[in-house]
Amino acid sequence: MMRALALALLALAGLTAPALWSPAQAALTLCNRTSYILYAATTAIQSPRSETQGWSRIAPGDCHLARKEPLTAETYLVHARTSLAHSGPARAWGGNYPVCVKDGNFSIRQGVTQPYCTADDTFALPFAPLDNRGRSVWTMHFDETPVMTMAQAQLAGVKRLLKDNGYKIARIDGAPDKTTGVALADFRKKMRFKESDGNVELFNALENAARKSIAPAGYTVCNDGKEALLVALAQRDGGKAVSRGWWTVHPGACAKAITTPLASEAVYLAAQRKSGASIVAGPERFCIAQAAFEIQGAGNCKTRGLGEIGFARTDTKGRSGFVARIGPVGLVR
Repeated sequence: MMRALALALLALAGLTAPALWSPAQAALTLCNRTSYILYAATTAIQSPRSETQGWSRIAPGDCHLARKEPLTAETYLVHARTSLAHSGPARAWGGNYPVCVKDGNFSIRQGVTQPYCTADDTFALPFAPLDNRGRSVWTMHFDETPVMTMAQAQLAGVKRLLKDNGYKIARIDGAPDKTTGVALADFRKKMRFKESDGNVELFNALENAARKSIAPAGYTVCNDGKEALLVALAQRDGGKAVSRGWWTVHPGACAKAITTPLASEAVYLAAQRKSGASIVAGPERFCIAQAAFEIQGAGNCKTRGLGEIGFARTDTKGRSGFVARIGPVGLVR
């Protein structure tokens, strides 16, 4: 009865029903009962080593196979964060255990007691322990309040992404309504969807379109090219200059370099290929170092044993968030 009702609700919105997942299909399955597209990472701890894998993309109302192997390690940890496509503050599902991760797809092996992230392109996020009750096969759900069914989460996720794309959606919930149906039909028409295109194509298109227009609070750098980039930022606040780097931004990935709302008129950006060749530069000169750095002041770089390069200005006045996109030949204006 409830399954039939869910199918009817989704049909009204032009969606297909979420797949029914069986725990026997995988060792660790992560399911998303939220209205957000989530990116999840997992850690397996078997002293004295740990292995962390990410990121598993999970659309609302969908599930993803996070680990194929039986869950036989001592401890498992999980962290999930919302897609950069969503407007407003980022949300995360985690705990109090710091674990080293990377932007883009990754697998990291390190010692359990290692106190900090050693690689330049890694950073720590707080993970939560997974209570799989000692079982080798487990399914975990990410939820928000109020808790929704998978079918409701799918429809709520479409509503949220339509709103992220500029459509006027009154409520983010799992109930079908005429406004959402009209907005969804308009989006499908703009994207020139085929009749055979389903939920996968819909969520991909909604996320990609929103990612191009949404600027979450802070400063985000996205790499639209085909090779990894090293990125540095600089700011002048109250007459004082500070430069920071390097962030590694992998192809097709984004890195949030400033996590707090912006308050300056401009942020200066520099980007290099791994070979050292510059791809984003400008007339504003700031100090840099070869390894990860945070440098106060922009003068006397050489006498301080530092390098110096030109940064490109990105205007951020009046914005709390900004997304800089770097293409194959430079900054995309």
